[in-house]
Amino acid sequence: MSASGGTKAIVAALGANIAIAVAKFVAFLFSGSSSMLAESVHSLADSGNQGLLLLGGKKAKREATPQHPFGYGRERYIYAFLVSIVLFSVGGMFAIYEGYEKIKHPHEIEAWYWPIGVLVFAIIAESFSFRTAIKESNETRGNHSWTEFVRRAKAPELPVVLLEDLGALVGLVLALIGVGLALGTGNGVWDGIGTLCIGILLIVIALVLAAETKSLLLGEAAATDDVEKIKAALVDGDVVTGIIHMRTLHLGPDELLVAAKIAVKHDDTASEVADAINAAEDRIRNAVPIARVIYLEPDIYSESAAAAGINPAKAPGGPGPETSH
Repeated sequence: MSASGGTKAIVAALGANIAIAVAKFVAFLFSGSSSMLAESVHSLADSGNQGLLLLGGKKAKREATPQHPFGYGRERYIYAFLVSIVLFSVGGMFAIYEGYEKIKHPHEIEAWYWPIGVLVFAIIAESFSFRTAIKESNETRGNHSWTEFVRRAKAPELPVVLLEDLGALVGLVLALIGVGLALGTGNGVWDGIGTLCIGILLIVIALVLAAETKSLLLGEAAATDDVEKIKAALVDGDVVTGIIHMRTLHLGPDELLVAAKIAVKHDDTASEVADAINAAEDRIRNAVPIARVIYLEPDIYSESAAAAGINPAKAPGGPGPETSH
């Protein structure tokens, strides 16, 4: 997994969640708090999710095969999507069920110091994990806002860990409020309400993750700045005079496919065109190193042929060359 995959953030989150899950479950056994049970399952689900992200990163490193000629880079997207399913079902739906049951059959919290102490410990541990994820993300997000980073990131691991940690911290605060109100009023319904809120929060986060990873699974183009770099690298102004049309596609977070039809002069020899294509591929890889699979098709652009077509986009040469700026 590349550095952009946020391995350090995943490992930090995994360690924190395992310790927190054990502590929360012990607190549930002593106190009977449904918030603690929901939170322990939440942390257990998060631990499994980090394991899935690490497994996806390992599987994505496999070499290409005849059956999968473009490799296994998208394994990371698949496992990130599985994370959203686990978070929705194991975390969110279980918490909603527990919250409903506690509201329907409330009982007082026993040994109040256990849930309070564990929640404070969990907030400290999750804050450490969240800080690590933020630090890792800041190395790659550039000038993008956090919302843009989550929506535009091609490596799914960091957005997943960020949202999980954010959800965990908010969930812990909700659990603390629910337990505190239950202790202050002597009414266990508040504990159930806190649990219900945790479930709704987890489902919302799971839906956001599912939507973002679905887009990656369907196949996203390169980032706008990378597209501009590729266009600038393609045209040399000598043999390659323009770009008729171009498509990019992420085969994985760290591998980009580039396919383009380029305009060349009608009197260029085959040898000159071949040399120009090889040079253009080298320029693209130097400008955007993740552009590893490149297909360039030379064509002679004809304005008259393009204009004469019923559908100019399907006419010889396409609708017109795109020149670099």
